[in-house]
Amino acid sequence: MLVISVKEGESIDRALKRYKRKYDRTGVMKEIRGRKQFIKPSVERRKEVLKAAYIQQKRVDEE
Repeated sequence: MLVISVKEGESIDRALKRYKRKYDRTGVMKEIRGRKQFIKPSVERRKEVLKAAYIQQKRVDEE
């Protein structure tokens, strides 16, 4: 559970913004979306390899 302490003189909006940022960094929503549908390990691995190749190609193009 995330705990955000509201500092003295800090508005609720600011504290809520800090909470949302901290929540996003935990990756909970990404995990939930990923579990909605089963993806075979082979398909997942293929996607990772394609992404790595894409990133590597982008780096080569930059140089």
